[in-house]
Amino acid sequence: MKLLKAIIRPSKVDEVKDALANLNISGMTVTEVRGHGKQKGHTAIYRGKEYNVSLLPKMQIEVVVTNNIAEEAIRAIVTAARTGEIGDGRVFVLPVERAYRIRTGEEEVV
Repeated sequence: MKLLKAIIRPSKVDEVKDALANLNISGMTVTEVRGHGKQKGHTAIYRGKEYNVSLLPKMQIEVVVTNNIAEEAIRAIVTAARTGEIGDGRVFVLPVERAYRIRTGEEEVV
């Protein structure tokens, strides 16, 4: 099993969700987060004054998938989240050793 952790633009959440649903991946966790990459935010002007916005709003999508569909899911996320502009985000892939259903305590194969 793999944990895919994608940091994407807020406007791309529905497209990524639909792309994963097309792969029959329905379970996911979506969290509002803030951060920046190498560009370290951007400069904006408010009421004539320039200021630096260093932590940009992003969405984090976490989904656990089996190893055999991990690459397909990664491609679906990257394709759906891409705008071609700086700040499109990242996808991190982490190994998952086990999963347990809290209600029953049983080990669950994802």
